[in-house]
Amino acid sequence: MTDATEFRTVPTTTLADLLGRGQVMDIGIRPLWGPHGRVAGPAFTVSCPPGDNLMLHAAIHRAEPGSVVVAESGDLDWALAGGNVCAVAQRRGVAAFVLDGLIRDLAEVREARFPVFARGVIPIPGAKSVVRPLGEPVTCGGVRVEAGDIVVADEEGVVAVPAARRDEVLTAARAKLAKEADESLDAWEAAHRARIDKILAEQGFEG
Repeated sequence: MTDATEFRTVPTTTLADLLGRGQVMDIGIRPLWGPHGRVAGPAFTVSCPPGDNLMLHAAIHRAEPGSVVVAESGDLDWALAGGNVCAVAQRRGVAAFVLDGLIRDLAEVREARFPVFARGVIPIPGAKSVVRPLGEPVTCGGVRVEAGDIVVADEEGVVAVPAARRDEVLTAARAKLAKEADESLDAWEAAHRARIDKILAEQGFEG
């Protein structure tokens, strides 16, 4: 089976072309840690109710090294995590946080260069009281993510590759990237113009 880290060489734009809109998180899930590159790893899924971050804090001690912790919350009033939680996750080998919610202590996160993709920042911490199972399917950025799906995130966005398709998608992505690398801009331009002109002609455009 494909190692999840092999997806670090695949841009999210390529994966979006192959998988379509349904596997691409909405534009609110964006990189907060700076333009430092691409991350990829198997999803460790967490569900947090609005105003409570207990299970995300529990997850950092249970996620395997290399995991991308993916949290469902949708909460825009309370922070799911702060600088110390991110620092411990980083120390334990967590590859990244992908959070449908907010964080705080952004300067600390950026200084540590810990990959966090989330909706934004707020200085108010959430409570810690609601227990929910870990590893259940979640919805993050409008995308259903199951534990073990491959999450790839960069400055273009976040894509979830279903675990059952990981080998197929990686093979297709590599083939697509190789084809693009071998094609000159002149060749691309000629093919692109021919395709666009054909569509215009079919629509009766005469400009």
